[in-house]
Amino acid sequence: MNGLVDLAPLTRLMLMGAIVALGPIAWLWLRSRNASAAQRLSRLTLLTLFLTFDLVLFGAFTRLTDSGLGCPDWPGCYANATPAGAHEQISAAQATMPTGPVTHTKAWIEMVHRYLATGVGVLILTLAAGTWALRRRAALPVDPWWPTATLAWVCLQGAFGALTVTMKLFPAIVTLHLLGGMVLLALLCRQAVAYRQAETGARPAALSGGRFALLAATVAALWIQVALGGWVSTNYAVLACSQFPSCQGSWWPPMDFRQAFELWRPLGLTGAGEHVSFAALTAIHYVHRLAAYVVLGLLLALAWRLRDALPRQARLLGLLALWQLASGLSNVVLGWPLAAALAHTGGAAALVVVLTWALCESRPAGARAAGRSAALARGEGVPS
Repeated sequence: MNGLVDLAPLTRLMLMGAIVALGPIAWLWLRSRNASAAQRLSRLTLLTLFLTFDLVLFGAFTRLTDSGLGCPDWPGCYANATPAGAHEQISAAQATMPTGPVTHTKAWIEMVHRYLATGVGVLILTLAAGTWALRRRAALPVDPWWPTATLAWVCLQGAFGALTVTMKLFPAIVTLHLLGGMVLLALLCRQAVAYRQAETGARPAALSGGRFALLAATVAALWIQVALGGWVSTNYAVLACSQFPSCQGSWWPPMDFRQAFELWRPLGLTGAGEHVSFAALTAIHYVHRLAAYVVLGLLLALAWRLRDALPRQARLLGLLALWQLASGLSNVVLGWPLAAALAHTGGAAALVVVLTWALCESRPAGARAAGRSAALARGEGVPS
């Protein structure tokens, strides 16, 4: 582990991240010179959400091009801030294994991912610092603890990024790293919605108990499905089934669920050091596929039920459900092409954002009335 972690280039890596973040901050400042401080924070939140979405996609690109170990140490590349400084070491590794995990192209992909991640971290730090600085001087719709929690989470996400390298693409760690990126999207979306509601005066839509329960169930099912999808990708189980809707010419192919969901093990091996069987990879793939049917049904039902209360979110949910179906099928029948794999990851990330948006823009129909009754019972005044 000590040979894999060298903090010497950390300062230079942080400087690279600050340079990456400086561009969006300068662009936003120029476009928002006449805006209030709260409006600038609102726009910076949206911009950070957009760039975090891009970062999730680039992280998928890094994984799918097998570039996760392009620089086999952390945080630099052979203790250098850029692959240019590690030219000799990368060339030696590439000469030994021309198609191996370390090549000049893969090293640059991995380091660009780290630069972008550090840049997003700087933007989130700016959001947290700006929110706390304005807390006493302005009425902000976002509690400063939200951006603070986001900052803490991005630091945790950085730690998982380091473990991804030092633990040699350990499937559980890589899957948690993917889930961490999705949580960042949800946290930033929550803050963006709060700013929007304050600027427009919009109130959350009241949903009947059944519709709100369907929304909550869909959110929960999506997170489970994202975890299952990450498990498929990090175990390279996509091609275990190359047919649809059957798998290996059967509706219930041979599967080994015990091996498939042994979570704490190295890539390609069981905890006992044996190679993961093809039946286990089949089980990983097929469980994800079966869960996809459930999530697809929930998304389409939710889109239909929300068409009046939350029409924009409903339309997006319907479109994204079809997008995920098409991109998932393309991965199977076309042999996991890079474009389809990225499209599927992007669709999952977009669903996380849209469902978080819908959740923040809604409330159970009786929630406001219940709150008003409780306040009156305590003898408190309730504004009309």
